[in-house]
Amino acid sequence: MWLGDQMLVPAARHAARSAGRFVLTETTRVDAPPAVADLLRELLGQPTGLPLPPGAGGLRFALDDDPGLGAEGYRMSVTPQGVTVRAHTEAGLRWAVQTLRQLLPAEAYGAGPAPGVVWALPVVDIVDGPAHPWRGALLDVARWAHPMPFVRRFVDLMAAHKLNVLHLHLTDDQGWRFEVRRYPRLTEVGGVRAQSPAGHSRERRFDGAPHGGWYTQRELRDLVGYAARRGVRIVPEVDLPGHVQAALAAYPELGNDPGRRLPVRTAWGISSHVLNPSAATLEVVRHILDELVDVFPSEIVHIGGDECPTDEWRASPAALARVAELGLAGVGDLQRWYAAELATHLAGHGRRVGVWDELLESGAPADAVVFGWRGQEHAAAALAAGHEVVACPHTHTYLDYAETDDPRAPGEPVAARLGTPLPKVYGYRPPEPGPGRLLGVQGQLWSEYLPTPELVEYRAFPRLAALAELGWTGPGGDFADFRRRLDGHLPRLDRAGVGYRPLDGPLSVSGRGSGASRRAESAAGPR
Repeated sequence: MWLGDQMLVPAARHAARSAGRFVLTETTRVDAPPAVADLLRELLGQPTGLPLPPGAGGLRFALDDDPGLGAEGYRMSVTPQGVTVRAHTEAGLRWAVQTLRQLLPAEAYGAGPAPGVVWALPVVDIVDGPAHPWRGALLDVARWAHPMPFVRRFVDLMAAHKLNVLHLHLTDDQGWRFEVRRYPRLTEVGGVRAQSPAGHSRERRFDGAPHGGWYTQRELRDLVGYAARRGVRIVPEVDLPGHVQAALAAYPELGNDPGRRLPVRTAWGISSHVLNPSAATLEVVRHILDELVDVFPSEIVHIGGDECPTDEWRASPAALARVAELGLAGVGDLQRWYAAELATHLAGHGRRVGVWDELLESGAPADAVVFGWRGQEHAAAALAAGHEVVACPHTHTYLDYAETDDPRAPGEPVAARLGTPLPKVYGYRPPEPGPGRLLGVQGQLWSEYLPTPELVEYRAFPRLAALAELGWTGPGGDFADFRRRLDGHLPRLDRAGVGYRPLDGPLSVSGRGSGASRRAESAAGPR
């Protein structure tokens, strides 16, 4: 939406510009619910240098008994005399704060004062609200333990684009990042690997440098609160019963050969080592989930359920005996059994499970939210089966894939795969709902080839802005119009210090990590 010198990303549902402007000054006051006023001052106080004290006379944010605005919608009227915002919920008011920030000069996104800037808002009427309730981004902190200050920064960047769900991938074969007080070796041992791949995984080269890290429960609780104040909820993922080699390194008795001592996996890809199906191991997993839900209030708890090889179960007399004891048809049913047991346990906490779409084949719990990652047909199948679905096909929403589809492109950082340029992301069309419900869309940043915050931002932007518009404004937009608005949006990212990929091609990325200067290459599989 063109608003004079300002461009909204994502676009508003309706915006009408008129002549004139309203200028924020030392006398501008804020009349708003306390949490909304605090957010406004936190975002704008430092760059503008304005105190924005409470009181009438400038910026008014009010709750309105108008359910037609929806859970996250708002109305904004900017006149030469001031700004009035109305919403049915505080969530709508928070998104209006982000819109107001975009209406200001780009210097509003800077970390420090910007003297000499006239903090003018265009006169405009806006009616806005999201197309989808789930507008997500997955950040994989299991492969690389990204520092907590960066995770908070990532939340800020999400909120600036009206993304409202951070899917935090906390555990995998290569690292366990969630502190479990009952089982401290999960982080003490499982949180550290001996080395990491250098360059692309197919080269079988390693950097020889240990990598480790994890988050305390206190740090994660603080993150939950930080994100909530910005309208972002955090959905944790602990991947089960596959992708668990880091946990087996810490507690071998959870595996199918308790006498074997495994290291935390150093190579990317899928480990063949999975949890055993014993009652004792199931109880350990329940204890882990008890601590997880104590930290994360999210209704949805993601339990993975993807890429779980059955070779160990087939070769294990104990696993085969357990299959018979449970009355299952074969080891292929163990993954479904695990998911059902964990769903039942989490239901006792008032939670629901999220699962990757592989669970559809063995039988996902009836109330599970299914994440359709393997392609459009799998998201459609989940909808046809009556599930709530988050559409996240790797073909369009895996932002760790390279922006180029040219295998000879110079200067590109190494990537899992090629071929996800900005127009392709923007052009994604989620499947039609029914009889299930399409919750929304989500972009994925798997971190095998994103060892630094700089590389995460380089891969995420500006493609995550395109994904945000799909979730907020809805699919079917005109890419040329989006591209014009993006030109007006990039100066905001510049001021925020985001090292995004330039629209006209690759640029040097500082702090890339080993092998990142090599060109992007295609990997054997999307995960």
